[in-house]
Amino acid sequence: MPAMQKRKYGYILLTLLVVSGLAGTPSGNTLSKKERKYAAEHMKNSRADVLRSVKDLTEAQLNFRSGQDQWTIKECIYHIAISERNLWNIIEAAMKSPANPEKRSEIKLTDEELVKMMQDRSFKVKTTEPFEPKNTPYKTLEEALTDFKINRANHLKYVKSTTEDLRNHMAQRSFGWLDCYQICLMISAHSNRHTQQINEVKNSKVFP
Repeated sequence: MPAMQKRKYGYILLTLLVVSGLAGTPSGNTLSKKERKYAAEHMKNSRADVLRSVKDLTEAQLNFRSGQDQWTIKECIYHIAISERNLWNIIEAAMKSPANPEKRSEIKLTDEELVKMMQDRSFKVKTTEPFEPKNTPYKTLEEALTDFKINRANHLKYVKSTTEDLRNHMAQRSFGWLDCYQICLMISAHSNRHTQQINEVKNSKVFP
């Protein structure tokens, strides 16, 4: 094929890729720069807070229980790590299903309201069995932290680059319907919530 024809063919192919979305070019249904920045910054900051909260702690401190029904710091990390994984599975399942924008009218929380609610420790929610620390696969703090860091890095990369329509794929949670972008925010705010819990344990008067 002559060079001129090859170039022409290449331009046509590139045009088809862009139109189809396969070239990764954002469409009207992708996240805005503002949405990406908000989610990415929140995810980065909450990750740093989790890692900072357990830095240089001893085994005695990690396993300290401030009350009979209270989690230890290590159990909080197990919960954060398994939640990062399990909640993301909800996003993946929703994105593999057909878009359901008809459910948007049933979303009751704005992005900011969702983050605020998740981070409000006065708002109490009992976790379900798959999210219980005792039901996680982790045997050590290092295992849980490694899993958390790998998953959060992947999720952060996804939020920064995805061209998928996160806003028009919905999933139902215990407190109502959320779109998949909101579930990304929920995951990050959830880890912040339990970092606060870790700091509460550390502030106990009898913390070793």
